[in-house]
Amino acid sequence: MSLELTTDSIRVERDGALAVVNLAQPARGNPIDGVFTRDLRQVASALWDAPGLRGVLLRADGANFSVGGDLKAFGPVVDRLGPLVREWTADLHMGLQRLWALPVPVVGAAQGFVMGGGVAVLAGCDVVLAGEGAKFGSAFAHLGFSCDSGSSVTLTARMGAARARRFVMLGEMLGAAEAQSAGLADRVLPDAQLQDEALKLARQLAAGPTLAYGEIKRLFLKAGGAPLQAQLEDEALTLARVAASEDAQEGIRAMLAKRKPQFKGA
Repeated sequence: MSLELTTDSIRVERDGALAVVNLAQPARGNPIDGVFTRDLRQVASALWDAPGLRGVLLRADGANFSVGGDLKAFGPVVDRLGPLVREWTADLHMGLQRLWALPVPVVGAAQGFVMGGGVAVLAGCDVVLAGEGAKFGSAFAHLGFSCDSGSSVTLTARMGAARARRFVMLGEMLGAAEAQSAGLADRVLPDAQLQDEALKLARQLAAGPTLAYGEIKRLFLKAGGAPLQAQLEDEALTLARVAASEDAQEGIRAMLAKRKPQFKGA
C-alpha cells in the first residue's frame, strides 16, 4: 500500500488510499522546467503502478502553486530554446496525459500565483479548489510564445473555447473569484482553510466508487472526440459493466436500507 517517492521537484506521500503529490521547489515558485518535466513523467507513471490507489491530491509547497516557466533559466539558453522545448514537452506532455487519465479522482489545490503551464496542469484535475488569494495568469503571448502543457485542451474544457482563447491571447490575470466564474476553479476557500479542505475532499473521493469514477473520467475525456452514436454505445456498455460491480450493488443496497454505502473501489 505504500507509495512514497521524492524527486528533485516533486514529493509524493501516501495517505491511506490517497496519494498526495506535492510540487516541492517553493523557493523557486515551483517552476516548470526540464527537471520538473522529467520528474512529473516519473511520478505519473509510478501512480499508475501504485497498489490500492483510489485518489490523488495535487498541491504545492510554499506561497505559490507554480510561477510557470522559469524565465531566468531560459536566458542563458535562449538560442537553443526550440530543441529544449521539444525535449521538455516530450516528458511534460506524457506525464500530464498519464496524470489526467488516472482512473481515480484527482483534486487540485491552488494558492498564490498559478501561471502559464501551471494553470493547465490544474485545469486537468477533476476538481480544483483555490485559496481566495490565488491569481491565475497566462503570460505566454506576452513573451511571444504559444501555449503548451495541454492549455488548449484543458482550458477549453473548463472555460469554453472562446473564453479560453481570450484568456491566453490577452495574457489575462484572474483573481480566485474571477477564475471560479470562468470555470478554472470549482470552489474558492479562505487561504487558511485551503489545504485542509482539499485533503478532506480528496479523502472523501478516495473512499467513493472508484470504478465508476474512473469510467466517468474516461467517458468525459472522449466526449467531443467520438461520433455521437459511438459515444452513446460506449456509455451504455460501460454502465452495464459498472452496474454489475460490487460498488454498484452496494450503492443500491445502501440506498434501500437508508445507510451510507461502503465502497471498495471494485
